[in-house]
Amino acid sequence: MTTLRLGTRGSALALWQARSVATALEQRGAMVEIVTITTQGDRRQDVALEEIGGKRVFVREIEDALLGGEVDLAVHSAKDMAAERTPGLTIGAALPREDPRDALVGRITGLRDTGIPILPILGTGSARRIGQLARLYPGATFIPVRGNVDTRLRKLDAGEMDALVLAAAGLIRLGLSARITTYMPTDVCVPAPGQGIIAIEVRTEDERAYAQVAALDDYQARVSLRAEQAVVAAIGGGCQLPLGAFATIRDGTLLLRAVVASLDGTEVVSTDVSGHPADAVTLGRQAAKELSARGARRILQS
Repeated sequence: MTTLRLGTRGSALALWQARSVATALEQRGAMVEIVTITTQGDRRQDVALEEIGGKRVFVREIEDALLGGEVDLAVHSAKDMAAERTPGLTIGAALPREDPRDALVGRITGLRDTGIPILPILGTGSARRIGQLARLYPGATFIPVRGNVDTRLRKLDAGEMDALVLAAAGLIRLGLSARITTYMPTDVCVPAPGQGIIAIEVRTEDERAYAQVAALDDYQARVSLRAEQAVVAAIGGGCQLPLGAFATIRDGTLLLRAVVASLDGTEVVSTDVSGHPADAVTLGRQAAKELSARGARRILQS
């Protein structure tokens, strides 16, 4: 039996995700080897993501290894992926979504907790989070925090900020959910496209690998990811846009919310669209069109 080589980053969270995929494949009779690949995003933690190419710096080298035949599968956090597929590659499976919400870790224990510092210092470099949270916490200072989850938590514990803003999914997967002090509802802070979803990427022509991972695909996660990424693709721009998009299926209907916010939180435009799950991409484009009509492009260009 041929061994499937699975490419992943080497962070604790990335390895957790890779091992979960490997275990699921092995339970179906496959042999899997995990191949750790260091990405530019891992090497350059001294600069902001937008200065080195946005979040795609966490997937580029892994995709190159996949295209070059060095690995057979690539496991990514879907929120790190570009909205448009790299030529020659496709998403073979989207795994069931973990909690999609953003979470606060630190001294802030509620959305409007009376114990919140008058001018809180929040750790996040995400334009999306800054734009939405600046509206919720007027006067807050946002400081960029790079590095893996443990590194960020150490900076928080050292008193460098009042709270960290992180994806709840990563903390849950690492067994750190007890550190979460506040979960941000998805209608208060709309998540990043793909947040909470693990995506398995394969070469388009590799029918063997595609067949191996197809059984892991979760319909709701795949459809939601299509809709959310379609918003980004239609709006244009990279992964570091101050844009949130979150889709879910309820009673057979796809519900999609998208938002664009200025970095100071003074301007926020949002839209909600719904339709048949088979029309996920069309609905994503519709949401982008409605955002643009309400001034999203002007906000993004300012």
